[in-house]
Amino acid sequence: MISNLSVLGAEPPADGSATRWEPQRMAILLVYDPVHGWSSTQFNADAPDPAWSAFRLPHPHATPGPFEVAAVAGRPAVDLRLSRTSRPCTSQCAPFGDDQFLRWQSEPGVRGTGTLRSPHGDTRCELVGYHERVRGRWSWPVLGGWVFGFANAPSDDPVAPPPWSVVFTLIQPRYPRDAANGSVMLWRDGRMIRHFPRRRLEVAVHGELDRDRVVLVPPLAATLATPPAPVVPRRLLITARLGDDRLVLDFRPTTAARIANPSETSLRPFSVHELLGACAIEGVVSGRAFGFETHGIVEFAGDAHDD
Repeated sequence: MISNLSVLGAEPPADGSATRWEPQRMAILLVYDPVHGWSSTQFNADAPDPAWSAFRLPHPHATPGPFEVAAVAGRPAVDLRLSRTSRPCTSQCAPFGDDQFLRWQSEPGVRGTGTLRSPHGDTRCELVGYHERVRGRWSWPVLGGWVFGFANAPSDDPVAPPPWSVVFTLIQPRYPRDAANGSVMLWRDGRMIRHFPRRRLEVAVHGELDRDRVVLVPPLAATLATPPAPVVPRRLLITARLGDDRLVLDFRPTTAARIANPSETSLRPFSVHELLGACAIEGVVSGRAFGFETHGIVEFAGDAHDD
């Protein structure tokens, strides 16, 4: 299950008046069924306001809260109880362009129990995932694109934080030349223990995912003459090293949902790809070797250009 809830605006009007436009609220939900594949709402999914957030304080750990998002038509939908198990990373900020910036904060180890509803039926499940809060002022094509992903190590404890979690981010604005930003972060038992900065990362991709495994969403996107999808890599390898500490993340997607997003600054949409697949992680921290295999989620975005 992947969900994005956003509030866009409000910018001052171009005529210089003090009146501001009302913020634009958007919500989309994606549900993946291993048998039937992807299903998606439009950008007008019904969502609570305010929605559940790990960053809304006070927010004690292991205190479940409701998270309900549904298509206007009823399906897909989720009815979950989410709870925190971990601590967030420090807030990170990336300035770029002339006066734009992106500020984000990540927290892995979010546990959920409840029901996923797809057009093919209901599934009762227990989930472990990730929550991110992004704020700032940005637009396309100035932002360029981003890549981020996460993986939580498997655990038999239904309430404890994952024994290991990894979150990585790479932002590649169009200008200035040194605006690229990113990091790899490692959590152990719910607390972040290593932060590898951008200059200590190497990112490599290999091959192409079969285009039959890439699904265009939301449902109306196929009727809007959406341009062909860019290539989705078949393998993503991220290597981080700081002193004697190192971490290698090897992600091999098996399916992807391409979300065609409207651009606020051009007629051409930009794409956000949500990739699901197997993830193998190994490394050494403070002389201690670790490693695990799990399922991961990777997202990359971009592809909007001036018209």
